[in-house]
Amino acid sequence: MKFLGCKTRNELMSGRMVKKTANKYCSSENWRIHFLALLIFLISGIVITRLYCLQVLAYENYVEIARDQHQVFKELMPSRGSIFLRDKNGGKYPLAINKNYPMVYAVPREIGDHEKVVYALSSILGMSEDDIRKKISNPDDVFEIIKHRLSDEESLKIKQLDDLGIKLVDESFRYYVGGELASQVVGFFGSDGEKFRGRYGVEAWWEDSLRGEPGSLSQERDAAGRWISIADRQLNPAKQGVDLVLTMDYAVQYEVEKILREAMEKHGADDGAVLVMQPKTGKILAMAGWPTFNPNEYSNVEDMSTFLNPSISIPYEPGSIFKPVTMAIGIDDGKIEPDTEYVDNGFVKEAGYTIKNSEDKVYGKQTMTQVLEESINTGVIFVEKSVGNKNFSQYVSRFGFGEKSGIDLPGESAGNISNLKAINRDIQFFTASFGQGITATPLQMANAFSVIANGGVLMKPQIIDKIVYTDGEEDDIAPVEIRRVITEETAKKVSQMLRSVVVNGHGKRADVAGYLVGGKTGTAQVAKMDSKGYEDGMTIGSFAGFAPLDDPMFTVLVKITNPKDVQWAESSAAPAFGKIMKFLLEYYDVKPTEVVE
Repeated sequence: MKFLGCKTRNELMSGRMVKKTANKYCSSENWRIHFLALLIFLISGIVITRLYCLQVLAYENYVEIARDQHQVFKELMPSRGSIFLRDKNGGKYPLAINKNYPMVYAVPREIGDHEKVVYALSSILGMSEDDIRKKISNPDDVFEIIKHRLSDEESLKIKQLDDLGIKLVDESFRYYVGGELASQVVGFFGSDGEKFRGRYGVEAWWEDSLRGEPGSLSQERDAAGRWISIADRQLNPAKQGVDLVLTMDYAVQYEVEKILREAMEKHGADDGAVLVMQPKTGKILAMAGWPTFNPNEYSNVEDMSTFLNPSISIPYEPGSIFKPVTMAIGIDDGKIEPDTEYVDNGFVKEAGYTIKNSEDKVYGKQTMTQVLEESINTGVIFVEKSVGNKNFSQYVSRFGFGEKSGIDLPGESAGNISNLKAINRDIQFFTASFGQGITATPLQMANAFSVIANGGVLMKPQIIDKIVYTDGEEDDIAPVEIRRVITEETAKKVSQMLRSVVVNGHGKRADVAGYLVGGKTGTAQVAKMDSKGYEDGMTIGSFAGFAPLDDPMFTVLVKITNPKDVQWAESSAAPAFGKIMKFLLEYYDVKPTEVVE
């Protein structure tokens, strides 16, 4: 029994050992199975992920590669639209067009005598021999650009070279026919650091329309890369850019730029601007700035501010040419009339400040018309007081100050009339009444005078006359009325006051014999850029006005910054205004209405 019991225990122990060994074996087998399953799962995941990347994410790239192996694909670039000025008869003058220029390139492996070619190209193109030698030194090179935009003389001499490795091909570039003419309006086509596009002016604002849309051409090719003529050809034509016709008149723009340049040189001024508008439509006939630049050579310009259009991008304190606006507000609000009288004591004291008339003059009893004639600061302060700060501020805004006009050009400034937001600060309203402490662009000032010339209605300034599509269809841009600012009766009264300024006041040199011309001078101080106050001895002379008074056709503004030989606008801006207005009236065959003595 004992023996048997012991045997049984041994057998039992042996059975347990077998079972334990079996469990151990099973556990080892399970681990291998799990590992193998995990490995298969990971490999499958990697394969699936790779397939997804290749077949989904990179689908277009591989389609492109495959297509390149058996197709010829070419992107068709559109032709950029042209920009035109017009003339009084409806004709068009090209301002910006596309022009083909020769480019010389080399195929180094086809060049015969390298040193002979280096010497010849250096002499013809004005390039260093070392630069040319580097370009053509690689015998396996099949294409190397030597120079873009060759002159006719350079192109002719290149053609006379007897070497198969030097070749010419035409390239299309933007060309500005008039050079500096209207450059700050048109802008230029150039690189922005990443790609070539319109920059500044019309070229930038109308980039999408001028650029057009690229097309494409694809067709099957054989193993040698040749077209398979019987294969399908897929053509998606490029959509050419539209042409733009500006409202600006070529002859007027040319004459205005000439007169402005003469004024700048005569007075040694820092800069200047001239605007010519049709008050009834808001169309710009001329927009000139100085200094200027040649868009064909824009890369030579060192001062980037030269690209800015001073008529819309550079606001300034307009000074006394703002006084007619204050008068219009007073009359329209029913507080004054042209013959309303007040007594000038030569100064106004407010909040610790003393505001005086120019040259400390005292005028005594004066009418509102005489206030404009003599440009009396205290007189317009009297008007502003009569109207009240809140009313004055609202009228100034209605004239378009403190907001962009919406002209189709980039970089327009809204000016700054924030001083008129705090209606309890009388001193700021007093100075604003004669154009100080607020800023406006020349365009805003010209548009304000156009309100008076147009019977009290504000028009949107317009620079684009029509859009011409490639199929010949044309879209004429209609003038846009913004709002009525003052009554027609008020406008007529202020117009007569402005006529009196030209006849009896400081605007005599702006008059044109045989015509009724109205306008106002303004000699403003130049605000400091980095601190409060004004620059010593620096002024901005302006003259704004319109003619003929009985049926205004032209509004003109002239601005001349820091003339060195004269102080007052009547000696700088007013004469330039007179020359421009005389040209306009004669050019457009406006018949004289006054007897010339």
